[in-house]
Amino acid sequence: MFKLLVRSILSLFYRVEVKGLEHYRAAGKRVLIVANHTSFLDGLLLGSFLPDRISFAINTQISRLWFSRLIKPFVNLFVMDPTNPLSLKSLIRYMQQDCKVVIFPEGRITVTGALMKIYNGPGLVADRSEATVLPVRIDGAQYTPFSRLRGRVRLRWFPKITLTILPAQKIRAPENIRGRARRKYAGQALTHIMTDMMFATSNYRRTIMDGVIDAQRIHGYNHLVVEDIERRPLSYRQVLTRAFIVGNKIKSQTERGEYVGVLLPNAIGTVLVFLGLQIHGRVPAMLNFSSGAKGMLNACAVAKIKTVYTSRRFVSMGRLEQAVAALGEQVRIVYLEDLIPQVTLFDKLRGAINARFARAAYRKKSGNAGPDDPAVVLFTSGSEGVPKGVVLSHANILANGIQLSIRIDFSAQDIIFSALPMFHSFGLTAGTLLPLLSGMRAFFYPSPLHYRIVPEMVYEVNATVLFGTNTFLKGYARFAHPYDFYSVRYVFAGAEKLQEDTRRVWNERFGIRIFEGYGATETSPVLAANTPMEHKAGTVGRLLPGMQIRREPIAGVASGGRLLVKGPNIMLGYLLHDQPGVIRPVDSGWYDTGDIVSFDDEGYLTIAGRAKRFAKIGGEMVSLSAVEEMVAQVWPNQDHAVVTIPDTVKGEQLVLVTAQPDAHRGELLDYARGEGIAELMIPKKILCVKTLPLLGSGKTDYPAVHQLIKDYYQD
Repeated sequence: MFKLLVRSILSLFYRVEVKGLEHYRAAGKRVLIVANHTSFLDGLLLGSFLPDRISFAINTQISRLWFSRLIKPFVNLFVMDPTNPLSLKSLIRYMQQDCKVVIFPEGRITVTGALMKIYNGPGLVADRSEATVLPVRIDGAQYTPFSRLRGRVRLRWFPKITLTILPAQKIRAPENIRGRARRKYAGQALTHIMTDMMFATSNYRRTIMDGVIDAQRIHGYNHLVVEDIERRPLSYRQVLTRAFIVGNKIKSQTERGEYVGVLLPNAIGTVLVFLGLQIHGRVPAMLNFSSGAKGMLNACAVAKIKTVYTSRRFVSMGRLEQAVAALGEQVRIVYLEDLIPQVTLFDKLRGAINARFARAAYRKKSGNAGPDDPAVVLFTSGSEGVPKGVVLSHANILANGIQLSIRIDFSAQDIIFSALPMFHSFGLTAGTLLPLLSGMRAFFYPSPLHYRIVPEMVYEVNATVLFGTNTFLKGYARFAHPYDFYSVRYVFAGAEKLQEDTRRVWNERFGIRIFEGYGATETSPVLAANTPMEHKAGTVGRLLPGMQIRREPIAGVASGGRLLVKGPNIMLGYLLHDQPGVIRPVDSGWYDTGDIVSFDDEGYLTIAGRAKRFAKIGGEMVSLSAVEEMVAQVWPNQDHAVVTIPDTVKGEQLVLVTAQPDAHRGELLDYARGEGIAELMIPKKILCVKTLPLLGSGKTDYPAVHQLIKDYYQD
């Protein structure tokens, strides 16, 4: 009776919804119920809404608190002394009596909003007692005053709360694993169950605009979310108002479903154009201005772009006049400066009203856009060939953002310094959309190449999260004051191999550990990442939740294989030259990364290199990336690229293009002999240049490197 009363009160105030009760009934008699710990209400919620009289495993300190006494009339409390090593064995014996026991594997209420550390003990209990593990996601209670997120999220008294029960699973460690190793194995298995639960119960089946509108509801209309070098931050309400104004002006110049070119820098205006296009069902195609006129014309042809939005100020400051003039011969160029005088008082009033009723206005204007519709077109860097258009859906981008936020404790108090350009997938998803969708403030800086200015700006805006590539991070470290990054919590590196020297300098000089990740434009972009809780130097971390993998063997490569991936963040498909504007989907949903990878026993991923970047010399397979890493050990302060040219005797030979002055092959040979490296990996020829050609993402422009070598030997 008391349980029914508590359930009725909670249902009245929190509109509690329970999903997946059929999984509870199918779990059996011996069940370990594991749930994320969001608030002091969690015990009440589970005890009153789950069937049967269940047990709660809690420690002695928690058992004395008020909410424990409140649920005691309708649940059984199994009190454990965390200082007594025998308490875990007692719980295992208790479970073996065919009980249903709730335990919170985090051991404490979250103070970040994300999953906290998962303890190994509950996993070992499930393993040793042979109980089924029933995951339950509690969502919504973290926004109540009964959580521990005050100051991190906007709290409210009566948010909707959802309990989602997932299918039961088993944790079974192999019999040959004993002692601490077994405990660790079971703990890792439970961690995977919990992270997979968080992703499976997250709502990524929305559009980007729906996600932004939801974020406004969670964090508040007046929550500041974007800022740029003009230093005039905007709130959610201001962003939506201006996006509706911009969108209303753009709609008369474009058509629904059309790919529309965006040629703009990292700035608030670019975000407004991006969202304005989304509102009216247009698809932004982010043009890479560092690729020159030829690259942009190629992109416009691939995506059948008829209109490009840009800015006269940006074109002038970026010295893009000739490129834009060439572009203008093929497509219509629209300057934002020409749209501003057209905005009337009526337009502003209409934009404000649309923002006030954002959901309804968006639904009406977008034509009921769906999560699987194209959301953006990005263009591959062309580092291995002709660029292609990559079409990402709304669900692709939102899924990847959620995958990241499950593993990393981002919060609404974070300030992301976003210098990676928005035409770069990392810059768009992680640097722009993730903050908008999560309530973090994004500070947009127009160029990652300003090595002296970026550290100073990070210091000035008190940035807490920084994204970069090895090239950019190495440049910042060279010029930064040791205190410039005092406010930075996390630095994430991707797009290229993180050099050990870069990692060491950041650790020693700034006291910051760089978290290396891995991905591709086609995967929205992140596939794997090191995180504060799961980190192993020299790897790119563990795969994100929700991913499936296959590895295909490569002839001549002993360890590892070619990686294929499948998941909700995999692109809709390519736009190619032979069929402009037509999306060519990936085969059965599997994307071939073209990378040769290996996994260790703990699931950490190591990249050996791209399959295309292996040379066959005298019948032996040589990784060009490995050779570049070796060269970086000899000359750590310069950029290097290793490519191949034909060899009449051995098939191929290695050529090093380096910015190291007076580089000599003898130094490489001496290092290789000292480290036991085969002479096969030493480049036969060395070409010294002032600077290596780079793409806008900071990666080496290998086609340009090949052209340098070709021009050199022709001369």
